[in-house]
Amino acid sequence: MKRKLAAAIVIAGMMVSVSACGGDDDSGKNAGPDGFKGQTLTVWAMDGSTPDQWVADVTAAFEKKTGAKLKFETQKWDGIQQKITTALSESNPPDVLEVGNTQTPAYAATGGLADLGDLKKEIGADWTPSVSQSSVYEGKQYAAPWYFANRVVIYNKKIWAEAGIKDTPKTRDEFFKDLDTIGKKTDAEPLYLPGQNWYFFDGLTIGQGADLVKKDGDKYVSNLADPKVAKAMEIYKKYASYSKAPKDKDEATPQQAEVFAKGKTGAFIGMGWEAGTAVQANKAIEKDLGYFTIPGETADKPEGVFLGGSNLAVAQGSEKQALAKEFLKIALSDKYEGELAKLNGVIPNKKSLETNLEGNAVAEAAAPGAAVGGTTPLIPEWGAVENSPNPIKSYMTAVLNGKSPADAAGQVEDEINKRLAQEN
Repeated sequence: MKRKLAAAIVIAGMMVSVSACGGDDDSGKNAGPDGFKGQTLTVWAMDGSTPDQWVADVTAAFEKKTGAKLKFETQKWDGIQQKITTALSESNPPDVLEVGNTQTPAYAATGGLADLGDLKKEIGADWTPSVSQSSVYEGKQYAAPWYFANRVVIYNKKIWAEAGIKDTPKTRDEFFKDLDTIGKKTDAEPLYLPGQNWYFFDGLTIGQGADLVKKDGDKYVSNLADPKVAKAMEIYKKYASYSKAPKDKDEATPQQAEVFAKGKTGAFIGMGWEAGTAVQANKAIEKDLGYFTIPGETADKPEGVFLGGSNLAVAQGSEKQALAKEFLKIALSDKYEGELAKLNGVIPNKKSLETNLEGNAVAEAAAPGAAVGGTTPLIPEWGAVENSPNPIKSYMTAVLNGKSPADAAGQVEDEINKRLAQEN
């Protein structure tokens, strides 16, 4: 997942209130004080994922329960996939690793991650299915869901008030109606949506019950020609009709939050941290910021969203797997999972813990989408499809420039299939 996710979500949260085979170490089967005395568990966590207070609290609980020491090593997102791949192949890997949710299948496919099926049975009965699915590969639980985030509508309350809109929309059609009203009654651009915001498009395909790939014999191939995918793209095209943004650029070119910060845009669809980016560009916009869940076809079900986030995994090569699982039981407990959600404004792995998001406007707007969210295809081959130039972006631009979804799919499917087959 592309992100400076957790660190930036912290900024947004403040603004609105202001993971070679190893054997299981059996020395600690009877977990308790001193059960693992003398051992040190190493955890790789990504920059921004673990607030100081959470680390202190989890460390104290872990050391009290096990008698072992806990060592967190902070990692940077840049280059992390290669670093983890290398570490998992070595004889002394870190014991526990934070891994991007969409990256988990690739690590599992190499045999580098331990099977956590027993942990799932013990503590994961009520993990939200949509966030847990990225931890599963070929039917086995190779990680545990940790924290997540998704896109919301970030809007300018001043512009909406000028248009006479008194409430936020609860359905997609109501949203379109509000955008129509803004276009007619104000000088603002109703919505800023560049033509290649493809993670939003992925969410729309999830909302249509579609996937971007399908199985053809023993291999995966493009599924862009699916009528459900075409319907998702038509919905995207409708949204884009309210925008003057370039059809051949993504949300980072230019940064959509910086466009919004100028105060001449009714809304954009983005991550919560992008609100912080807008405020950095123009402090005056802060008082006008509002957030709501991306509405779906009916009021009882939000729009599908791409769920980005992280899982916690245990290295298959770790000689401290029993101790690692004791750590996971603590870190993923309601107490500390809830604490992480509150401190970082991220969506927890259980719906029952979403009460910890109260008071964080961005997180409260994002949470309803989690239950109906999903990811890009959870197969090891998928990463190659996203490499630049991303053919799905080309597909989107072609549709927005007038091609039918079927014709646009036909233009890029050979390239997608080549990448899925890992052909040069």
